[in-house]
Amino acid sequence: MKSYQITEYVHHFLENHIQSGNICIDATMGNGHDTLKLCELVGNTGKVYAFDIQETAVANTKKLLEDQKVIHIASLILDSHTHMHNYVMEKEVDCIVFNFGYLPSGDHSLATKANTSIEAITQGLSLLRKGGLMSLCIYSGGDSGFDERDALLAFLKELEPKNYLVILSSYYNRPNNPPIPVMIIKK
Repeated sequence: MKSYQITEYVHHFLENHIQSGNICIDATMGNGHDTLKLCELVGNTGKVYAFDIQETAVANTKKLLEDQKVIHIASLILDSHTHMHNYVMEKEVDCIVFNFGYLPSGDHSLATKANTSIEAITQGLSLLRKGGLMSLCIYSGGDSGFDERDALLAFLKELEPKNYLVILSSYYNRPNNPPIPVMIIKK
């Protein structure tokens, strides 16, 4: 039986949306698992741009992609997701993936923050093509607190309905502040 972790849940939507040749962004590459999934989905004719501010994240992702022989599909960028617009043109991207919080098994003091996360989401929405998908995995509680979660949810609620469809899901019966998966489709 599947464990239905948030990444498995999101990957289900990615598999049904991304096609060979697409351009995708992993805005928070972490240890590279979403970057790898995106590379597999876009194939040799696609491109994946992956961002992180931590050298450890870039090194971990590079090793993973080299081991899986898909490194040629990705551009691993040591830079903030708030600078995506410096690397990709507006209305060119088919999918953007975010995981908010901190690098698993990394320094918990280096976590995403509400103001830069909202800036990156806003920027990402301008980069998406019509029909493009953005996924957000919002982690809260523990080290990361609730400020970012609350600010992101308030921001998403105000997105213009004629331009975006925002689908928020929840692990309704899971204790201890489970992660919140969100899908945004650009109309």
